[in-house]
Amino acid sequence: MDAGSGNASGGGGAGASACCYYALLGIRKNASAIDIRTAYRRLAMKWHPDRWASDPGAAGEAKRRFQRIQEAYSVLSDKGKKAMYDAGLFDPLDDDDQEMLVMMDNVKNEKPDTLEDLQKMLEDIVKGDDGSRGGVGGRAPPDGARRARVSPYPQQQSRR
Repeated sequence: MDAGSGNASGGGGAGASACCYYALLGIRKNASAIDIRTAYRRLAMKWHPDRWASDPGAAGEAKRRFQRIQEAYSVLSDKGKKAMYDAGLFDPLDDDDQEMLVMMDNVKNEKPDTLEDLQKMLEDIVKGDDGSRGGVGGRAPPDGARRARVSPYPQQQSRR
């Protein structure tokens, strides 16, 4: 029995999300990209629907397994999706995951701040030199005007 065929069905009619993608491909969680691709190709060849076309009874099962194998490979072969899947955050039915991946890629592509940049930002915050956020963080408003302190619970005058 090969490593991928034991868990490929995912336990009856359950969706692919009910089955571990690593078990589906018959690989370990720390498998390399080459191991993932090799396992995918081996199982895709085994369960390709065209290969089972002559047996109508098995063709439906083959198609279902092939789709699950493709889904597992699409997640595990993509570094961003794989990281989210490993962290338990990837839902194949949720389109918001794609948006999250795009945002993560954008953050990765930004130039990281240097230590000097971070120190300057901290100095600006402490000194209040950054005029773009006047009045924030206890700093005086840019025009130098003092603001009246407002009590969070105004005193009510009693009527007698």
